[in-house]
Amino acid sequence: MGETLIGAGGWAYFDVPRLSPLRAYSQAFNYVEVNSTFYEIPTLREVEGWRRSVPEAFRFTVKAHRSITHGHPFEDSDLVHGNFEKMLEICRALRAEVLHFQLPPSMTPDEALTESISNFLGSVDLGKLLLALELRGKVPLNVHPDLLRFMQDRGILHSVDLLKGQVPAYGADTLYARLFGQGYHNLYQPTDDELKPMDDFASTFSRAYLTFHGARMYSDAARMKAYKKTGKFPSITKTIGLDSLREVLREDARFPTTKAELLHDQGWKLFDSNGNRRIRVGEVLSHLPESTYESLEGVLKAAKVGDDAHE
Repeated sequence: MGETLIGAGGWAYFDVPRLSPLRAYSQAFNYVEVNSTFYEIPTLREVEGWRRSVPEAFRFTVKAHRSITHGHPFEDSDLVHGNFEKMLEICRALRAEVLHFQLPPSMTPDEALTESISNFLGSVDLGKLLLALELRGKVPLNVHPDLLRFMQDRGILHSVDLLKGQVPAYGADTLYARLFGQGYHNLYQPTDDELKPMDDFASTFSRAYLTFHGARMYSDAARMKAYKKTGKFPSITKTIGLDSLREVLREDARFPTTKAELLHDQGWKLFDSNGNRRIRVGEVLSHLPESTYESLEGVLKAAKVGDDAHE
């Protein structure tokens, strides 16, 4: 049984009255991926403040700045090497264990990329810091043999999204998973049936990082953490059945609206169909008659929620 670290991609939206977002986040979770470093490089003083504001045992990983992977991908230039050194400084200040590289979808994982990364890293002494490489695109897991061999030789982790059915291209002691799911614009909530096998898979590694990035990443991470601790998933809402569906839709559903619009805007969410089962809102909305709905109560009147309505 290995160590599983469960957290989210950043703390900026973790709001608790009278507490800074990071301090509040660190009271709920023991791990975070610093995602903001992809967009802007913070000062070392700011980073050191982050480290001081969390418990000693709190863990960080860091996402590399986009100039390294997108602007001038692994270019042999003072700018890119300088920003890479700043990333290493940030990792040292945070005692981060992983530096993550996200490649753009347009970048093909071929011999040229392998050569660029190899030349860029050269003989850099990373100490205990691990690198993780995320390949994006139409075929993100079709890793070129040369790149795969280089990753294995250098111990570079293959970052994957388990919620999309991805698994690392080669075996390693550490798993690094960034979890977005199968929705559009990060609008996705994983079901219990998706999280259970993910936990089983993560448990086969010496160490696993499960980093949620969806629209409800904090609540998704909390659900995963609760399951890891108790073996049961917590409820999504305070009620069940139609009342639970009402709670979820009442958050931001706007009327009048059509069935198609409801499915698009609300279908990705979960609600508690009963005390032990959470299902996607879309499973109910897909059974609605084609119509324009003037109110939430009109939707609920037309909806069917029950154990045999969605089998």
